[in-house]
Amino acid sequence: VTLTSAARNAAADAVVDLIDGGAGDATGDLTFTTAADAALCTCNFANPAFGAAATGVATANAIASGTVGTAGTIARAQLRNRANTEILRCDVGTSGSDINLSNLVVAVSDTITISALTYTQPA
Repeated sequence: VTLTSAARNAAADAVVDLIDGGAGDATGDLTFTTAADAALCTCNFANPAFGAAATGVATANAIASGTVGTAGTIARAQLRNRANTEILRCDVGTSGSDINLSNLVVAVSDTITISALTYTQPA
């Protein structure tokens, strides 16, 4: 199966638009967790979270920096909607992962800043 660019855009938009859904919080969020899914830090998306996809790639709008509330080692990230329902999860590493951070070991009060985030729908 090979998707056209229009189909890739529609699929990418459908996934990332789920982050703007739900009720409760003003925005969706990106929550960093341990391998056991313990939350360490949450960074809030803008509303809307992502711009329209082009060639199957949706780029996140500004993401607020988050302050680490619990020390630990980051292994995953969850993209959640405004009701804190997980939309997707991905691996986090220092290189070659879905999300790459400069350091995975975090202490209370550390700040996590996301400079860019994209979601890519494969062809």
